[in-house]
Amino acid sequence: MVGAEREMVIEALDLTVDAHVHTGFAAGRDSVGVVVSAADRAGLTALTFADQVTPETTWLPAYADAVRRAQVRTEMTLRVAAEVEVVQPDGWLALPADLGQLEAVSVAVSRLPLAAGLLGAREVRAMLATGELAAEQVTEGLVAATVRGLERASRYAPTQLARPLSLLAQVGLDEAAIQPDMVDALAAACRETGTIVEVSEAWRCPSARIVALLRAARVTLVPASDARYAAEVGHWQYLRRV
Repeated sequence: MVGAEREMVIEALDLTVDAHVHTGFAAGRDSVGVVVSAADRAGLTALTFADQVTPETTWLPAYADAVRRAQVRTEMTLRVAAEVEVVQPDGWLALPADLGQLEAVSVAVSRLPLAAGLLGAREVRAMLATGELAAEQVTEGLVAATVRGLERASRYAPTQLARPLSLLAQVGLDEAAIQPDMVDALAAACRETGTIVEVSEAWRCPSARIVALLRAARVTLVPASDARYAAEVGHWQYLRRV
């Protein structure tokens, strides 16, 4: 195999893997068993359950038990993970009390953590419009919180990065606002913490540009449907383009 062909094989996403799905335990609509059956029909070989959790979450033992019961009925590899939010600029996470059931933590930054507080997309958009926030503050704050969140999460479990930089589109900023040095910092944090980066079908992120930069930085990328319905598991349109 020549060098260019070998590089293409190394960098190809394995579309028989879905690294982030939801169930009726949290943001999803279907049971673990229904999701597994849909993944089997889609021809998947591995599936990671990553329902959203908070410090108040009490259902993790039942969730893990449901996945373990499903494992005996399929040849797919099933993993128990959870999606956890970064809620402070220093990377503090809204972790549940007991992480013992989890094989991985999927780190998400859905709101912008600033010293003044945690800002939702609508608030950030309004502050950008009035000049209270500059685009650079948003991008720098988002990347810094993501990096610190990965560093914290990696102390507890293997880490994934969920829907990277998706907040930018929600606040009306183009991903081009993310400078190469910011991607370098994110890539370095992923390598140092062993974090794999999810390429999200549902959220259409990261962009092809960011994917290419992360690949060049030798960051591991995985397909993630972020499916809330079983019918969406393992079905790829955006990922085939990037």
